[in-house]
Amino acid sequence: MADAQIIIGRKSELEILDRVYAGSKSEFIILYGRRRVGKTFLVNQKFGEHFTFRMTALANATLSQQLVNFHAALSAAAPELAAGGVPANWFEAFQSVIRLASEDKRERKVIFFDELPWFDSYGSDFLQALEHFWNSWASLRSDVVLVGCGSAASWMLNELIHNRGGLHNRITERILLQPFTLAETEEFLQSKGAVYDRYQLLELYMTMGGIPYYLENVQVNRSVAQNIDRMFFTPGGVLNVEYGNLYRSLFNRYDRHTAIVEALVQKSKGMVRKELLASAGLPDGGTASEILDELEQSGFIRRHFPFGKTKREVLYQLTDPFSLFYLTFVKDSKAEGQGAWLAQLNSPKWRAWSGYAFEYLCRYHVDAIKKQLGISGVYSEISAWRSRDSEKGAQIDLLIDRNDRVINICEIKFSVDPFTITKAYAENLRNKLSAFREETGTSKTLFLTMPTTFGLKTNEYSQQLVNDSLDMGALFQ
Repeated sequence: MADAQIIIGRKSELEILDRVYAGSKSEFIILYGRRRVGKTFLVNQKFGEHFTFRMTALANATLSQQLVNFHAALSAAAPELAAGGVPANWFEAFQSVIRLASEDKRERKVIFFDELPWFDSYGSDFLQALEHFWNSWASLRSDVVLVGCGSAASWMLNELIHNRGGLHNRITERILLQPFTLAETEEFLQSKGAVYDRYQLLELYMTMGGIPYYLENVQVNRSVAQNIDRMFFTPGGVLNVEYGNLYRSLFNRYDRHTAIVEALVQKSKGMVRKELLASAGLPDGGTASEILDELEQSGFIRRHFPFGKTKREVLYQLTDPFSLFYLTFVKDSKAEGQGAWLAQLNSPKWRAWSGYAFEYLCRYHVDAIKKQLGISGVYSEISAWRSRDSEKGAQIDLLIDRNDRVINICEIKFSVDPFTITKAYAENLRNKLSAFREETGTSKTLFLTMPTTFGLKTNEYSQQLVNDSLDMGALFQ
């Protein structure tokens, strides 16, 4: 197999691919995730020259065009098998793949179809042919590794993962490829020669998240602010035009998905389902459930149960840094060119955004926070909490409810300097802890934990109240 040393992160995914390749039965692997997250790169780098057959679908192509594309891929792999010309349909095409794999003397036959949803054009019967290929031939052998990749979440989820026909329960491994963590982002940019400090890396992540393709476009000989100007605020910049392309590539009738996202950006603490659908102008029902599931599976939103609440009170929150940044600062903005981003700093809009974006980073990197706290091995449940007394207005950004009878009450604060707990803020924290204990009735020990960018300034209030102070370095664990 190819040397996986050049792959940044992806440890759990590589473990799955290693295990599958070393196995003794046929496997059908589905690798899915948002556009630009690195799915194709991972498969190509992992399997290298070990493909029996691989091809990538054409976007917006007809059946005849896709079959010509298939014939070209087959000609490259085995010219003698392609001598018969372009196949008449996908069933005939898969027979050629069977002949090719049957003649391959290697112990494992890796067959890779990239951008699976694009193959399935109207009337193509691609999915039926794929079902027949797997059920009637590949699954009966012990040496086939069939890999399918795709970005279009609607198709990958509904046609493959939740398939109720011939592929029902036939997928042996499914991998949802996630964006890089902060630690992986740091490693990736360092591999490109970047020398950014961690605050700059934090700022970069808060604008575009850990999407490898976006990070690949960072010019490491320019400052983070210069890169943000170039990529977001320059007409034709790679991220200036990405928002519409992103959702269009992932979802059928993507306007319904962006309606959800654009409703959530207005309320950082999240919305219950009924409120969210009303704000997005969408009717309740099965279609709404499907849209919410697709957005959640693709990493754009999350749902969570507030501490002590029922399933009916689940909250939805926007979690995609790129979408949050784009909708806050770029969409309908007149700001353009050099200096556009620096002009936003310290504005009320910037302060609101930075607080929300940093909260998201802390939630996304909660495993790193647990590691820093020394509780990685302690089972815990993650939630948030809001007082039912609207006059109190008390809310907690992040709760780590541990099985060792401790709850970490995480008070997340973004600041460009070490954060200072004033007398008034200390009183606010005491009231919050008191309200939480009173309303939830918990008897567990409460540890006040404060993740901040540059840590806490030590004073009498920090010493009296805070059990654990974490700076942004904790998120890079």
